Amino acid sequence: MPPETRPTIADVARVAGVSKGLVSFALNGRPGVSADTRQRIMDVAAELGWTPSLSARSLSVGRAFACGLVIGRSPDVIAADPFFPSFIAGLEDEFSVTGQALVLAVATPGRQEADTYRALAADRRVDGVILTDIRVADPRIALLGELRIPAVTLGRPDVASPFASVSTDDGAGVRLAALHLAALGHRRVAHVAGPSGMLHAQRRTQSFLDAADAAALDVTIVETDFSAADGARATASLLDEPTPPTAIVYSNDSMAVAGMGVAHQRGLRVPGDLSITGFDDTEIGRWVHPALTSVATDARGWGVTAARTLLAAIAGDPPAHIDLPDPTLAVRGSTAPPAGA
Repeated sequence: MPPETRPTIADVARVAGVSKGLVSFALNGRPGVSADTRQRIMDVAAELGWTPSLSARSLSVGRAFACGLVIGRSPDVIAADPFFPSFIAGLEDEFSVTGQALVLAVATPGRQEADTYRALAADRRVDGVILTDIRVADPRIALLGELRIPAVTLGRPDVASPFASVSTDDGAGVRLAALHLAALGHRRVAHVAGPSGMLHAQRRTQSFLDAADAAALDVTIVETDFSAADGARATASLLDEPTPPTAIVYSNDSMAVAGMGVAHQRGLRVPGDLSITGFDDTEIGRWVHPALTSVATDARGWGVTAARTLLAAIAGDPPAHIDLPDPTLAVRGSTAPPAGA
């Protein structure tokens, strides 16, 4: 848009019915603006098509106007994981209005990952970061504290943390899936889990075991790296057992769909011979045949909340710990009573 026709802060203030100063505070994520007023200003800015001059803002307030997301997983696993595209879309829903850039990096957990955070801090490329896949005794918490970078963690760490967090009870979803299968009459149920070094995978596994114990189920756990290929491998190993399970609870939809393919290749009927549940309730799971019973979470909404929480932390607000609604179970055609029940 030519400069003479481009909407300004004054235009946003006029339409929103507030002062230019209040608009500046809201758009820069600074404290002193109520949540309703901030949202009204954001909505007006979006409607008018207002965009910030990042170079001018950066010089005037000494900020990068960028937030970092460093994902410590293999690129192949990220490409197959349906969570991250939806989560990043949620981040962009918020950042695009507030004029923040998203700096995305993929790094091998460990030294390379730590070096990535150090480089972002040394070059002042980001004002804050979002930590995903929180690990057992996660060393990134202390590192970011040392680097003095504002941060938001997805889930609460198991070590002392000075940072804000946005959490949901992953275990509640797996528990619902296990109890659903038990109610259908299944007694041999397996869980295809994520890496035990990740807290959310660990919590899902523990919740599955707790539910299985309450329902007196005979269970097997197979650990994976969350990829579809590893989900297929885990499924094949389970079906090769002398007494294979009649139902499998997967830790994401990609692995569940891959497991369904392995079952079909072996001539098994889903759900007649094998019931399957996923996690994340992705769109593809609703279109496979039979449609996938899956734990429903709002990854995009999680991204929006994480972005807002991080911007508040960058503005200097005290660390907030936000608990999102528990996941629910979307029951579809991939689960049924076991054969002969």
